[in-house]
Amino acid sequence: MKMILRTNLRVKPSLSILMAAILTIGTASMTACSETDTKAVDRVEEAEALARVKSLEARAAEIREDMIAKPSAKLTISMPDESTIPNDEFGAAVRRGLQIANHTYKELPDNVGNQLNCTSCHLGNGSEAYAAPWNGMPGIYPIYRTRAGRVNTIQERINGCFERSMNGKALDLGSDDMNAMVSYMSWLSQDLPYGVSPEGRGFVKVDKTLEPNSDNGKKLFAEKCSVCHGENGEGQYNDDGTYVYPAVAGDKSFNDGAGMARTYTAASFIKGKMPFGQGNSLSDQEAVDIAGYFTHLPRPVKANKDKDWPNGDAPKDVRR
Repeated sequence: MKMILRTNLRVKPSLSILMAAILTIGTASMTACSETDTKAVDRVEEAEALARVKSLEARAAEIREDMIAKPSAKLTISMPDESTIPNDEFGAAVRRGLQIANHTYKELPDNVGNQLNCTSCHLGNGSEAYAAPWNGMPGIYPIYRTRAGRVNTIQERINGCFERSMNGKALDLGSDDMNAMVSYMSWLSQDLPYGVSPEGRGFVKVDKTLEPNSDNGKKLFAEKCSVCHGENGEGQYNDDGTYVYPAVAGDKSFNDGAGMARTYTAASFIKGKMPFGQGNSLSDQEAVDIAGYFTHLPRPVKANKDKDWPNGDAPKDVRR
């Protein structure tokens, strides 16, 4: 994996945050030192601030040295220890983002048109390898996306999921909830280099030359999927409307403009992660057959999906 080193040392989101914090604390410390009426308590606070600066500087140096010493090291996806979430305003936003990720339907009912959560697809708090993890995503965006035919920001990508996977409405780009989701993704990315795609991004690969056999897919779905997702993909639910197992078809599922409504995207997820706890137990053909069946079950229709892939480069499994 080729690493990207910036001449301005912008190699990690965490490094930029650390340097900003160092400058902020340093400025505050110098201001305090210039006052003639400094009290003893001020000197204690100044000493604590300087200690934090030294700690931040040491961490920044560690990040730089690690990047230089291991330019070809394989980067993997992992969930950081939640104890590393800071007890400040940024930490509060991170915790809000984690709450939204796991309880999207309950937390944002005005924006979710079905009963899914972000973690219906982005497993493991959005931090599980080969389940479309968010680790490193803020360092990859903005990026050109063929579906939009233009460069998208991370906020636009998130809203794409709300409008498609959630069959709902976009968040305000500058809202606290949007900032919380980006903050959470940034915290997940704290130990990943800027602009580098880690091992485990996206889903596992399947052979896209395989043609789906929907009849076999229906049989396999009944055998391997229906015990959790229901006979018709309708899911299973708690009394409060939250799911035990998410719907993969019907009104409570993603619409036909979602990535998961595409045969080969769904097959990649199935291949790597399904049946639950038995990932990589199906052949590529079996995964493609199951996906070819359930992605074409009844589900909401995405408005204006004819505007997707405006440059005419749509994949062959796109729903029209």
